[in-house]
Amino acid sequence: MNLDKEFIMKQKNIIYFDNAATTFKPISVINKEMEYLTEYTANSHRGDYNISFKVDDEIDKTRDLVSKFINARNKNEIIFTSNATDSLNLVVNGFFKPYMKENDEVILSKSEHASNILPWLILSLEKGIKIKYASLDEDNKLTLESIKKEITKKTKVISIAEITNVVGDKRDVKSIIEYAHKHGIYVVIDGAQSVPHIKTDVRDLDVDFLAFSAHKMCGPTGVGLLYGKEELLHKMMPTKFGGGMNDSYSETELKLVSVPFRFEAGTPNISGIIAFSESIKYLNKIGIENIERTEKYLRKYLIKELKKIPYIKIYNENSEGGIVLININGITSGDLGLYLNTKNICTRSGKHCVKMLEDESEITDTVRISLYFYNTYEEIDTLINALKNYDEIVKFANS
Repeated sequence: MNLDKEFIMKQKNIIYFDNAATTFKPISVINKEMEYLTEYTANSHRGDYNISFKVDDEIDKTRDLVSKFINARNKNEIIFTSNATDSLNLVVNGFFKPYMKENDEVILSKSEHASNILPWLILSLEKGIKIKYASLDEDNKLTLESIKKEITKKTKVISIAEITNVVGDKRDVKSIIEYAHKHGIYVVIDGAQSVPHIKTDVRDLDVDFLAFSAHKMCGPTGVGLLYGKEELLHKMMPTKFGGGMNDSYSETELKLVSVPFRFEAGTPNISGIIAFSESIKYLNKIGIENIERTEKYLRKYLIKELKKIPYIKIYNENSEGGIVLININGITSGDLGLYLNTKNICTRSGKHCVKMLEDESEITDTVRISLYFYNTYEEIDTLINALKNYDEIVKFANS
């Protein structure tokens, strides 16, 4: 497989290590989006003519592919949103806002992405629910034992990432879900950093809700996914109202269409949803197990080489995800990231949308190196050689 040929961005004079933010798109995804734009541009569920029927069919195919990719019971359990943030906001406001009452509790951790903290924070301000943060261990990992300590009779939901976007720790969500369900507690999983990288089987996990994004798995931006057990989706209220989600309405009454369409008001990102079908096909062709294995080997090699540089501090050596956090003492993460940019190496600097982690960790501002299957050992070598230029880095930072 010639990755440089399949990914146009791989042909540019850059090395891309910011895959936790977004990923490159293979040519098949780009061509599929162009196909819609040039061959059957029309709205969905709006027209009684062939190209509109074609749009509906293509969107339905994507929904079916996504359903099979995560092993949902059926495609009606898949809702299209605009991103994982939108998906999490939908489940918090559509399901848990009506369900929870004052002093009910949600368990989070301080290593969650802002998108999995802020909707709950707003809900706590609006309804008086209580947010409890399960503590992290010495490696900044979240364990079932830590969650158990926070559970009370008031606990209604646990909302956590399977793999976090900073520490990169992989949580044992299956055990967490099993324990939660024994105590009548729902579980929401932020899968933005897990679904693109490891096998996800929602039926095996028995997860209640799962949110993720197309653009982090070689798909277009502006397309998010929310999986929910169908019986729970029937209890969830829409949070957007308008065309396409109603069967009928009058001055005093609104009748909704069936699940999942009642949650997809208005015109969606049609070209993005249709093109996402090719992303799923592409990942299926490579094999999610191969993706996970490749990232594991790349990360192991990266850690080994970084440890040879005495002034590099590694914050999450023992994490399982394809994310590595580093700093150089005396150099801000922003300066180090900008220096690497002069070498055409793309990384991420800062707090990475996890601004509460520093409350219980030494991890504050860092340079994040995040890997995907199309990265190579040669690219890692180039990064390592750049990081070995200590005097040059210091001069750059002080200029």
